[in-house]
Amino acid sequence: QVQLVESGGGLVQAGGSLSLSCAASGRTFSGATMGWFRQAPGKEREFVASIIGSGSVTYYSDSVKGRFTISRANAKNTVYLLMNGLKPEDTAVYYCAARDSTYPTFDFKRYTYWGQGTQVTVSS
Repeated sequence: QVQLVESGGGLVQAGGSLSLSCAASGRTFSGATMGWFRQAPGKEREFVASIIGSGSVTYYSDSVKGRFTISRANAKNTVYLLMNGLKPEDTAVYYCAARDSTYPTFDFKRYTYWGQGTQVTVSS
């Protein structure tokens, strides 16, 4: 059974940092594109960042570029999201996702596997 399990969410003050992890199990994702998405109450799920299998190419939404860093450790079947300079508008449930393609897409509907999400709350 394939599972993605996020961890590392929590409550932080504006300007602070958090590091999210997503551990995959049930199969190897070394060739898959891994992504982070987030969803705030009443809003649609939105793209945050993605990284291809080799880790050599990454993509970021304009709202997090320069503040967030996505990385992966294929030997551990794990992807990370380091979030610096957090803002109250970053408050959301953060989801890890995977898709078996290197073709870039920001569309959450094109991702096959999903974690259960982890809450990130940034206080002002």
